[in-house]
Amino acid sequence: MGKLELMESLKKTKFIKPLQKPKKNIFNLLTLDIETYLDENNYQIPYCICIYDGSNVSKYYLDEFESSEEMLIKAIKSICKWQYNNYNVYAHNFSSFDGIFLLKILNKIGHITPVIKEGKIISISFTYAGINEESTKIYSINFFDSILLLQASLRKLGKSFKVKTQKGDFDPTIVNKNNFLKLKKEVIKYCAGDCISLYEILIEFNNLIFSKFKINIKNYPTLPSLSFANFRTNYLNWFEIAQISGKIQDDIKLSYTGGSTDMFIPFNNVNEEIYIYDVNSLYPYVMNEFEYPIGSPTYFEGDIRSLNKEAFGIFYCEIKAPEYLEHPIIQTHVKTKNGVRTVSPLGTWFDWICSPEMDNAIKFGYEFKIIKGYTFNKEKIFNRIIEDLYQLRLVYPKTDPMNFMAKLLMNSLYGRFSMYDNFTELRILNEESLENLLSNENVSIQDIFSLDKDYIVQIKKNELQELNSLIDSFRENHNINIAVASFVTAYARIHMSMFKNNDKFKLFYTDTESIAVNKPLDSSFIDPKVLGKMKLEHVVKKAIFLAPKLYCLMTDNNEFITKTRGLSHDIKLQFEDFENLLFKNSEIIKNQNKWFKSLYQGTIKIDELPYSIKYTDNKRKLIFKDDKLVNTKPFTINIEKEIF
Repeated sequence: MGKLELMESLKKTKFIKPLQKPKKNIFNLLTLDIETYLDENNYQIPYCICIYDGSNVSKYYLDEFESSEEMLIKAIKSICKWQYNNYNVYAHNFSSFDGIFLLKILNKIGHITPVIKEGKIISISFTYAGINEESTKIYSINFFDSILLLQASLRKLGKSFKVKTQKGDFDPTIVNKNNFLKLKKEVIKYCAGDCISLYEILIEFNNLIFSKFKINIKNYPTLPSLSFANFRTNYLNWFEIAQISGKIQDDIKLSYTGGSTDMFIPFNNVNEEIYIYDVNSLYPYVMNEFEYPIGSPTYFEGDIRSLNKEAFGIFYCEIKAPEYLEHPIIQTHVKTKNGVRTVSPLGTWFDWICSPEMDNAIKFGYEFKIIKGYTFNKEKIFNRIIEDLYQLRLVYPKTDPMNFMAKLLMNSLYGRFSMYDNFTELRILNEESLENLLSNENVSIQDIFSLDKDYIVQIKKNELQELNSLIDSFRENHNINIAVASFVTAYARIHMSMFKNNDKFKLFYTDTESIAVNKPLDSSFIDPKVLGKMKLEHVVKKAIFLAPKLYCLMTDNNEFITKTRGLSHDIKLQFEDFENLLFKNSEIIKNQNKWFKSLYQGTIKIDELPYSIKYTDNKRKLIFKDDKLVNTKPFTINIEKEIF
């Protein structure tokens, strides 16, 4: 008998460190809001800006200035004072609206360091020369988007936090070039009210966070970063979670494929009811219930399970799916005619997979040959924080701010572990600094944009860290662990797999945490107050499922529900529209407004463009009868992960 061969190598890593609790609740902030109208070329023109400091509202209106730019410059210069040094400025939707207009303005007045991810401004660090009675000093202000912290409309937030100043009822879309002067009083009242309401909401939110968790929100621009800070401050104290980057991160990231969403059967039969169920907090449930990777990873080559049947980690395997599965449960990225897609196929291929998901798939008939991978120690790392946050949700009614806050923090935690370690950052350089940068052979510049007399340079952050002699870069530790995030989504897919290939009912559709089946689930699955249990959302008498995130439902009480990802909520479809879309090569074209935003020109333009609605075959092979979509079946892929 041949000797089993296995190579193992412990990888040295740093660990995510706990945070110290601040002694004082210090939160100095301003709130800002910009109102715009559409000009004759469909560009958004700023005509009003208000800034609130907790006591006074500064108001600026276009009729007092030669241009929008002059108005914005005047407004920003009004806060370039020593008393606002180290303040945070928040605007609701700063990332995609207010910040677009202010990026160039801030650069004209001082020096900016913007952090931009996927085209959205996460934050802008702004430094400027402030003048006091004695001398000129350099001060700083940080600009943030409050919607990245509180992911709801200002109106909903005002009601949730029960603040004194609620959002006004004025409709800003009625304002145009011809009437903005006549409506000045109403607009300023509305704009100022939004600033005051946002200020009160943020103060209330910060006080709740500090009183409950001893965290000050001023240091955290996004909800995932705030939730992660809560975890590090109050719960990361007796186990070690590795910081994962480089080759290990690149390998493990291939196992991180997200939630499973598929359309299986496009419509129900006459008199066949469909039951729509949602899991109660799926991700918090699996975070609370299961064990996760801790400690430094150990790299191995060979069949680790031959020598250690309990090996826990992320493995690179040859995967063979059983040919008979109607609903394959292992998903992967494959090449399709429409680009790379995430599908759950049949066939044989190579991929990275979390060991618990592999073990679950073996029960369904999958076969695995382990080639290499990473093993970890394991521990329940989230159970205490999830239990504490969920208890708040049970104790406080949904109308209470504490319930809303706990929900936000509970659902936002896991995503922070998957933050990409190598995202790009923009730097503002003058011509001389740009020339020095261009001469450095070790730096690959991804893009350069003109910003008046300066240049916006886009390069990878890890490369920025090596350029201290050329630009004022900084070192930052992202404290990420893609393995933890991958396990969260893997456990979620495992949980949902119990509803697939189940001969007790027909499965029409699944989303990340919901199912559509033709029979009621057993009562043992149902409890809307227990994490991981199901809650019945709808009983449906007619349904059409065309693709993931594209369907319509007619409930038993005649409520018409549609899901049309990418289509404006203002555009309504009828049930007959969805019925027509079942036929081969059919589509519906709807014109809708699309916003075109330029960070570098500081403009937002709205154009009307056609939007096509139709079934898709990105996830499964479509089956037609008499040119009508009647069913689907899994794709089969080859060893190169190509569909054949």
